[in-house]
Amino acid sequence: MAKKVAKVGVKKEKGFLYFIDKDGDVSCAAMARGDKKGGKPKKVAKVGIKKEAGFLYFIDKQGDISSAAMVKGGKKKKAAKKVAKKGKK
Repeated sequence: MAKKVAKVGVKKEKGFLYFIDKDGDVSCAAMARGDKKGGKPKKVAKVGIKKEAGFLYFIDKQGDISSAAMVKGGKKKKAAKKVAKKGKK
């Protein structure tokens, strides 16, 4: 379950990737498409949130910063059954 950390209200533009940078601010960069490389990140909003370990921080649909607990380990895979080889006589 995600919870809101900060109300920012960032308006997202098409073709840009929005993320929380290492300073806890909202930044954006042009997305890489085909042969074109991505653009240099620029700060959109100065927020300065402190990130907690074990949480994922993201920009939600309203343009605010939200966080969700990360899954530890995930689901275990079942062991594959070994197929018995038929012996030659």
